[in-house]
Amino acid sequence: MTIASPASPKVAAAQPLDLTEELILVLLSEESGYFHQVPGWHLNCAMAGAALAELSLRARIDTDMESLILLDPTPTGKPILDLALQQISNEPNQHNAQYWVERLAPRAEMMIDLALEQLVRLGILEHHDGEFWSLTAAARHSDFFAGDDDDTAVQFIKTRIGRSILLGEIPSPRDVIIIGLAHTCDVLRFIFELDDEAEERVQLICQMDLIGRAIADAVAHNLVASLLRSSALTKSIPKLPLNKLLLNRHFLRGNIPAVYAQLTEEFGPVFRLKPLFSKREITFLAGPRVNRWVHRQGRMHLRSSDYLRGLETAYHASGLLPALDGADHFRMRKALRAGYGRARFEQQLEMVYQHARTHMSNWKVGDTFGAVSMCRGFSGAQVTPFLASIEADDVIDDLIAYKSRVLMTQVVNVLPNFMLHTPRMKRKKQVVDVLYDRVLESHTAAQRAGCPRDLADDVLSLHSSDPIFVPESNLSFTFSAPVLAGMYAGDELSFILHAMVSQPALYERIQAEADALFGDGDPLPDNLNSAESDVTRRFIMECLRLWPTVPMSIRTVMNACVIEDYELPVGSKVFIATTAPHYMSEVFPDPFTFDIDRYLPSRGEHRTPGYAPFGLGTHSCLGSHMVELQMLLSVLMLAHYFTFEISPSKYKLKISPFPSMSPNKRLKLKITEQRHALRA
Repeated sequence: MTIASPASPKVAAAQPLDLTEELILVLLSEESGYFHQVPGWHLNCAMAGAALAELSLRARIDTDMESLILLDPTPTGKPILDLALQQISNEPNQHNAQYWVERLAPRAEMMIDLALEQLVRLGILEHHDGEFWSLTAAARHSDFFAGDDDDTAVQFIKTRIGRSILLGEIPSPRDVIIIGLAHTCDVLRFIFELDDEAEERVQLICQMDLIGRAIADAVAHNLVASLLRSSALTKSIPKLPLNKLLLNRHFLRGNIPAVYAQLTEEFGPVFRLKPLFSKREITFLAGPRVNRWVHRQGRMHLRSSDYLRGLETAYHASGLLPALDGADHFRMRKALRAGYGRARFEQQLEMVYQHARTHMSNWKVGDTFGAVSMCRGFSGAQVTPFLASIEADDVIDDLIAYKSRVLMTQVVNVLPNFMLHTPRMKRKKQVVDVLYDRVLESHTAAQRAGCPRDLADDVLSLHSSDPIFVPESNLSFTFSAPVLAGMYAGDELSFILHAMVSQPALYERIQAEADALFGDGDPLPDNLNSAESDVTRRFIMECLRLWPTVPMSIRTVMNACVIEDYELPVGSKVFIATTAPHYMSEVFPDPFTFDIDRYLPSRGEHRTPGYAPFGLGTHSCLGSHMVELQMLLSVLMLAHYFTFEISPSKYKLKISPFPSMSPNKRLKLKITEQRHALRA
């Protein structure tokens, strides 16, 4: 699960940034929300060099042509610098600067994380789900960088070093180092328009600093060797016999994460499979280290647009959020994140409670529902009015049926294409236009006067301001997304209710929390975020681990890469089983046991990329925090107002794996008691 960055209404009290933090700001691309594309070894060396250079400026170390000398081992109080200082202090022998650049480079990822966290704490950067960062509004307009008229922290640093590069001003020792670090990462050409004279000036400046030269030497010395290693020492990817998949006991039960957890333990984190009726092999990736790589490095090597091209064609769209990559994807996420955000959902809880009660008002003791259809309807009744300010109960089944058929024929390719164009599917496709018209009719200026802003308002504003980026042809799918969000949330809710009703002791604890929260009226956001709902929240997290509705993602390799010592060539189609670690004992001990105590602070088994119910990296679920709250409300309200039992009583959970994971249609829920009256 991703952790939202703390909101910073204003920049923290002014304090000088160290070189590691300044380097991060120089490398940050405000357009893409990530660093300029810097090769890993270059970035690692630059980050290590920034730490050493800062220690030198603080008189903790000194350097000459032959060696790096420890002057003062006293900690600086800054974790990145003290990490490097401790390494140097613990080394009995003396070495030169290049040695220490290379020695510290493998720790660079930790250094980068610490620098980003510090910049977030200072209120300069904001962290977004998907591992994106952007400058905060406060940083853009504060006097944190007093003495300069530029808009942003990044622009301030760029202006400072630009005066030396372009205007020939004498650089300060700090600027010499920053220029050398940026040059090592080869990003100066993207920040400035460098002519021949400026290039020569950069080269001259880079020769002024000994540590800067050591960094350049470390990069040059190791670059060729690393390229040779990646091609010469990679392993051959094992090929999986098809019967290993088809006869897997978890596959027969539809439990996709458990399937790939078992296959990974047997064949390793990377393996290939040739499906029936396919000419191309598919590469599968799974495991906790794969997840970490995908989360941090996937954006540089993988793209999503290829496998979603068919979905876009089916909806006559181009440039939909799930199919975008890079800067366009970041821009779209920024534009839509408020609409899918938890904060806006919390502001409209009263409306959500009202719609949920209205939907439940037709239920009575003795009613038996198909679990999946009931939960989809209940979730949709909350989510659709919140996101689009419309009712969609009458069209939700057709919208879901059409989207499911698109996924089955155009994305996962388990059905032939003609199955999308049957008379039945053509009729269901017409409902997409019905929903489109309904949203437009409800979002005129007069209709929206005095109403809280919703996602549809955000989309229409974006379309109006930039019809090339969000063309009218994209609106039909975008407006149906809120309904489809209710589908995924409903599928997960059906797993949760089955687990809750199947475990009476936990059911009673959840009912007790629900009764306490709703006993004196509807709970406020602070109540829902506190220990008052602790058992229910941990229960939901365990259900998300065991039964994630979207267990894997599909990508195309756009830049060749090596992962877990296996080389993935350009054009490879990869299935990334991000939820396979949910069933791996190295991440979750005794993984098939339902245990809500995994998420207690003392254990915290979910605090790794091995826990990924909402995806990983740049394409992680944009509305995950909103969905978490919506599911919490749903479980608490259902537990407070009704008692359910499973029908048939001897039902054993079986999973329908496509197009997303959900309990099969045989699971039904029967209302045996109405515990409290529904308030009007």
